[in-house]
Amino acid sequence: MIELAAVFAVMGAMSNAVGTAFQRKAASTSTRSGLRLLVELMGRPVWLIGIAGVAGAALFQALALVNGPLALVQPLFILELPFALLVVIPLMHRRLSAAGWLGVVCVVAGLALVLVSAAPRGAEDQSSMVRWLPVLVLCLGAMGAALVMARPERPQAFRAAVLAAAAAIGNALTAALLKSATGTFADDGFPAFLRAWQTYGFALAGIAAIVLLESALQAGPLVASQPALTIGDATVSLALGIFLFDEEIRTGWWLLPEALGALLVVVGVVGLSRAAARMTAVPR
Repeated sequence: MIELAAVFAVMGAMSNAVGTAFQRKAASTSTRSGLRLLVELMGRPVWLIGIAGVAGAALFQALALVNGPLALVQPLFILELPFALLVVIPLMHRRLSAAGWLGVVCVVAGLALVLVSAAPRGAEDQSSMVRWLPVLVLCLGAMGAALVMARPERPQAFRAAVLAAAAAIGNALTAALLKSATGTFADDGFPAFLRAWQTYGFALAGIAAIVLLESALQAGPLVASQPALTIGDATVSLALGIFLFDEEIRTGWWLLPEALGALLVVVGVVGLSRAAARMTAVPR
């Protein structure tokens, strides 16, 4: 089951990367904004491919969470960043620097080292309200505090990082709620899924996370927002998996390779974020 969850998670990361890349491709050739932009994009096959990719990612994520621990599934979505760059390069006719390719290697190697060392395990998909209440208070409180901290007069990089961290918390909370809701669907069927509060919770949390992410991308440079988003999502998801669903990871001396892998991921994400901002066009 864990192997199946890992496969679905990687497929979700790939699907989301394709969706993001194709949506950016479609939007890059338009000068409109707001509702006009949306109406224009809806008539473009490239944009529709992007939407299909995002929808596929949501489906794969749900399947992954049904079959495996949150502490395994969400960190694997870190692969979305290198996947997205690999799709964008030929799609947008861009060239990635040697430092960017090194970042890809660091992310993949670091993530593999973390997951192999930690060996996340646990099959619970429900938790009591005694555990959910402090999680909801802390996560929603942190997201609200981020909005207060990210005042317009603050430096752009600071605002981008804080809002991205809030989006990361929102993504992790959405995944936890989705895991619980899909578990209800798998165990008790669609009517029970519709009655579960987690079903509506993950929809609202997901919308909030998207709004925060868009705000982060508008507030400052990608190199400030992407590391906070990527690392924050994986870290908070790990904590939620352990607290809500009694998931376990290896500790003791295993913490050393886990820390090394996490460091490689951070270095790779920062490097990829910088490389993405500096990608040059390929002459045609």
